[in-house]
Amino acid sequence: MEKRKAGKVVLAYSGGLDTSVIVPWLKENYDCEVICVCADIGQGDDLSGVEAKALASGASKCIVQDLREEFITDYIYPTIQAGAIYERKYLLGTSFARPLIAQAQVAVAEAEGADAVSHGATGKGNDQVRFELTYQALNPKLKVIAPWREWTIRSREDAIAYAKAHDVPVTATLKSIYSRDWNIWHLSHEGGVLEDPWQEPEAAMYQLTVAPEQAPDEPEYVEIEFDKGLPRKINGHAMGAIELLTALNQIGAKHGVGRVDLVENRLVGMKSHGVYETPGGTILIEAHDALEQICLDRESLHYKQQVAIKYADLVYNGQWFMPLREALDAFVRETQTTVTGVARLKLYKGNVMLVGRKSPYSLYREDYATFGQEDVYNQKDAEGFIRLFGLPMKVRALLDVERHGKSGYAQPDYSKFKRD
Repeated sequence: MEKRKAGKVVLAYSGGLDTSVIVPWLKENYDCEVICVCADIGQGDDLSGVEAKALASGASKCIVQDLREEFITDYIYPTIQAGAIYERKYLLGTSFARPLIAQAQVAVAEAEGADAVSHGATGKGNDQVRFELTYQALNPKLKVIAPWREWTIRSREDAIAYAKAHDVPVTATLKSIYSRDWNIWHLSHEGGVLEDPWQEPEAAMYQLTVAPEQAPDEPEYVEIEFDKGLPRKINGHAMGAIELLTALNQIGAKHGVGRVDLVENRLVGMKSHGVYETPGGTILIEAHDALEQICLDRESLHYKQQVAIKYADLVYNGQWFMPLREALDAFVRETQTTVTGVARLKLYKGNVMLVGRKSPYSLYREDYATFGQEDVYNQKDAEGFIRLFGLPMKVRALLDVERHGKSGYAQPDYSKFKRD
């Protein structure tokens, strides 16, 4: 078979088994120079040796970028503000990390004069879509190379054998059963016993959070202050984005907060079973929702709930760089102008309980809702409102009576039923 060609390829590199093997594979099959891009998004790994490992695998260069701040402010925060949660449970930790990494790849490719980009996502998951839609949106002229859709490697055993044959330094063993993705927002788990959704995940699988049963016996209160929908303080102390999320992760993990077990619908058509740990994110979303309860009017809040579903779908499907997402962001930003205040939460054995919220823009006014206040709310006005609000039901009932002698919702005459 004729060898495929690419001059210079920029690879999304993690330093793990798959991407380490991809470096020599690209050189061998595309006769190209390989430049690695490693994004620090808070995955908890020591990245100090990543550059040396990439070079030892055959890369000509390895660029390590600290993208944690950008990840939180440009991806996580807008998604929190939108209230986007996929299929009622998944907080999108992997979904919005991929466009960020792909964006960094494209920037390096343009700076280095590369003609291709590559990723280590498999051919049956969502990540391939997320990477490649971002490439298309930001620079459609770049060639995309997806080794998992081309090579003959089909297992970890195959990958380890290939690495050894090409003198690639890897530390992977055949005993690792879980596929994990870790960043400052979450940690996901797939594979192993999770392939059977009836099986309870084993305790040893969890890496971030303690089991709720082993969490402290005393609850912990935490107050989070927001300014225009963005978290700024914990318990009165101002913090930067990285410091704040790191602190909430530690607090939440200690109390067993943020575990989610979900069988989700992948974009590519199949279902998958995953377990997620998102301690800090779970707390932030609960706190943000608490302020929206009192700061948003009913129509805005209800419409925003519909927007949240669509927003989550776009993020999950890798459509971050899309005009619709940007348009939805404009709507969301407008709703956040009054989402300022403090939410108080109680953490206890896996639970996040809202116990207080206050805002200078609160629309909840006890003095307006009191029974004795006639200048704001007159109870007599309710009669006309109810008549108009129920008019369609009244008209239908009148037509039923005219045609059938009774309403379609009339109760049956139980006196006609015989008793045994």
